[in-house]
Amino acid sequence: MRRETAYKLAGRKHDHASHHAGSGLTKSREIRFKDLPPGQAVQARRSLAALKGVRVTDGKHPLELVVHYNVLDYTLELLEVALQNAGFHLDRPLLVRLHRALIYYVEETQVHNLRSPERLIKQSHEVYVKAYAAHPHGDHDDTPLELREYK
Repeated sequence: MRRETAYKLAGRKHDHASHHAGSGLTKSREIRFKDLPPGQAVQARRSLAALKGVRVTDGKHPLELVVHYNVLDYTLELLEVALQNAGFHLDRPLLVRLHRALIYYVEETQVHNLRSPERLIKQSHEVYVKAYAAHPHGDHDDTPLELREYK
């Protein structure tokens, strides 16, 4: 049985609105730039603010920006790769690279889970009951009712 058929038989909806509520879709991440060339943070702020759905604020440090975005529209990896391709130089000490790698993985996993259909966990037995009832099976007795009750 195809997965789509099983979902329809179990009455599952694929609108995804149910698992978006409270799922932490809005992210606030810090992006830190190197000292050289000077003025990178200001230029990057303008570039990022031009993107629809991205809000940029100043960070605690002059070379730091805080970006706010919806994880279904953007990821930190996508934003940072776009900045690097545009010629910006991000601060890359080891601890920051490890932290970024963890964020990339978490956001990628979250997006994958949000975009995949709901799994059939507790209602899977109903699918097979409905499928069994819809098809002819061995429990059907073709003997007329008056002969079945005759003893």
